Amino acid sequence: MSEFRKYKHEVLAKNPKLKAEYDALEAEYDIIQAMIDARKSQNLTQKELSARTGITQADISRIEKGNRNPSLNMLKKLAAGLGMTLKMEFIPKREISV
Repeated sequence: MSEFRKYKHEVLAKNPKLKAEYDALEAEYDIIQAMIDARKSQNLTQKELSARTGITQADISRIEKGNRNPSLNMLKKLAAGLGMTLKMEFIPKREISV
């Protein structure tokens, strides 16, 4: 386990209120991280992804920083611009592994 993951686990274990807030944002963090990982795996800049999708570079930046919640339509455009399809699913709740 990385030092950061270990630290995060310890902090969340000590503070149930913080853990609840973290858990509430898990889906957003997962989407953001998946988008960043996909873009970087293709060595694309935000500007290049913007050109492929028609979404402004500023909006892509805001999404990646967590300052903008993308619509489902915007997520579909991002997936298409990355040469991917968007797959969303409902899964049973689980204990978060930090």
